Amino acid sequence: MSTENFDAVDIIRTKRDRGTLTAAQIDWTIDAYTRGVIAEEQMAALNMAILLNGMDRAEISRWTTAMIDSGQRMDFSTLRTPAGIAMRTTDKHSTGGVGDKITLPLAPLVAVFGVAVPQLSGRGLGHTGGTLDKLEAIPGWRAELTHTEMMKQLSSVGAVICAAGASLAPADKKLYALRDVTGTVESIPLIASSIMSKKIAEGTGALVLDVKVGSGAFMKNLADARELARTMVNLGTDAGVNTVALLTNMDTPLGFTAGNAIEVTESIDVLAGGGPADVVELTIALATEMLAGAGITDVDVAAALKDGRAMDKWRAMIAAQGGDNGAPLPVARESDIVYAQADGVITSLDAMDVGVAAWRLGAGRARRQDPVQAGAGVRLHAKPGDVVRRGAPLATMLTDTPERFERARELLEGAATIAPAGSRPDMALVIDRITAS
Repeated sequence: MSTENFDAVDIIRTKRDRGTLTAAQIDWTIDAYTRGVIAEEQMAALNMAILLNGMDRAEISRWTTAMIDSGQRMDFSTLRTPAGIAMRTTDKHSTGGVGDKITLPLAPLVAVFGVAVPQLSGRGLGHTGGTLDKLEAIPGWRAELTHTEMMKQLSSVGAVICAAGASLAPADKKLYALRDVTGTVESIPLIASSIMSKKIAEGTGALVLDVKVGSGAFMKNLADARELARTMVNLGTDAGVNTVALLTNMDTPLGFTAGNAIEVTESIDVLAGGGPADVVELTIALATEMLAGAGITDVDVAAALKDGRAMDKWRAMIAAQGGDNGAPLPVARESDIVYAQADGVITSLDAMDVGVAAWRLGAGRARRQDPVQAGAGVRLHAKPGDVVRRGAPLATMLTDTPERFERARELLEGAATIAPAGSRPDMALVIDRITAS
């Protein structure tokens, strides 16, 4: 005889019939699924009911809390500088894009101003690159840190980018794998709770969300991106985390590189006071928001990129995790060029096409266990707004396995839209700022 408080079928029927789940039902559902009491096919049915019928704010908030409670919460309340001064914490999460290397210059930039950045990141899957994959191109750098190592580095350096431990929201890992194979990844309540359960469990005091919208983003249209951003901001706020979101354009790749080692090189250019204008703009915008969330305003964020302070933090951060700042980065053994097919102005450059091309060249993985090529990817030579001539280089493909060139070229040759001279694209990078409602 069952001693469970609820029945999975009754809960499925409630959402199927557009009912509202109680807090007790949600707590039991997440706990029972984690324990294996709720079968995979039952949770798949519930996920589909949520995808089709949605959840209200209270349901999403409780669902997120239940996932957090399935594991451990990190606590930075004891974090101090070597001089014994209490440190505030702030964090950033991006919903993923092409050429999105922003975390690399962002974490050390924010740390310049005395705010600790515990950036727990992941590896790439599909067309979006993973922050850890990029950093693992640096010889000696390691992603796996103990909690003690992480706290020591935050105290001494002020920034850490590392892998999240398995103890944070373990229910999410199980749920995500199920959503991935049952066509329920697109559910905004489930996306929001998946992201925010981990970010809230990380224990940071402030959080800035970079919600991408466009061809290379998970959210293709502004309405869906806005709904996701608002849902996540409300979840963070309800959990006591000072949370804000920026909606940012991902129709075009960020910067001129999509890959691993080549994105590290571009990030170092930004930290050296140069780099692509869009990467610099978004890095400064997100750093300003992260610092404001931690109570730091009226500081010159741009100056810290220009004068070398952020670079100093970067070098200390990389060295603390075993990375060799002086070692050359991996370089792909083979390269090939894609040329412009017409004269004119580039009016669009499809981020998804570029991202998938980089993935096909070996920069990404189709399955979580797949290896990546550190040197593989796409280097762009022109972007929207640039004037090009027929036969001019548009992109260079990089890989260790030249048999990959053909399928990547198919995408890159069609990625750019070239119009008669005089055309100019709309290139707003930061589209909107979302606060709690």
